[in-house]
Amino acid sequence: MISFAKNLRMNYDYNTQRKRMALPEYGRNVQKMVDHIKTIEDRTERNRAAKTIIQIMGNLNPHLRDEGDFKHKLWDHLALIANFELDIDSPYPIPEPSKFREKPKQVPYRQGDIRFLHYGRIIELMIGAAVELPDGPAKEYLTTLIVNQMKKAYITWNRSQVADEVIFGDVKFISRGKLKITEGVKILEVRELLPQPKRKPQGKPHGKQPGKPFNRKKGYTRH
Repeated sequence: MISFAKNLRMNYDYNTQRKRMALPEYGRNVQKMVDHIKTIEDRTERNRAAKTIIQIMGNLNPHLRDEGDFKHKLWDHLALIANFELDIDSPYPIPEPSKFREKPKQVPYRQGDIRFLHYGRIIELMIGAAVELPDGPAKEYLTTLIVNQMKKAYITWNRSQVADEVIFGDVKFISRGKLKITEGVKILEVRELLPQPKRKPQGKPHGKQPGKPFNRKKGYTRH
């Protein structure tokens, strides 16, 4: 009995013991079918089997149909699943394997420290853009958007209240005194900037409600 249990445990088929799939979104069955058609010697039969698999792959990913190169993408995926070892007459050029192995290019992030992390670099860029604007309604409108976003970010990240004078002081510091706060620039209240928590609806009280007579069922007689 013990030896039978050991043999049964050894026959388990775990995913970690299976062959790694190049595109897991198509599933293990598609991987097995692609591995099988690589063993078909007749080229005509192999091409016919490849077209059948392309139809199955398209049915498994209907969202790809909205793309203009839908068919081309499926044939590229077929080559990738087959590890570029499938000799068939593809209607599209087979992609180069090296393109799938090269490392992505490094994104050229801007270097430099951000003075106020809770505001972020976007606020600094917006303040710089507002400084370049000529005085007028457009500059005043943009400044209003900036200070309100700064107050919203401050409260969100610091979990505390903040006086409007602090926001105005930060604007002066970031702009190096170049962005003036005019009388038309107003900062909203906290309740206007952040969504207020919704109140939970109160459930109906259980039991007999006060002032409501008790309705005795028809035919009920108390002894």
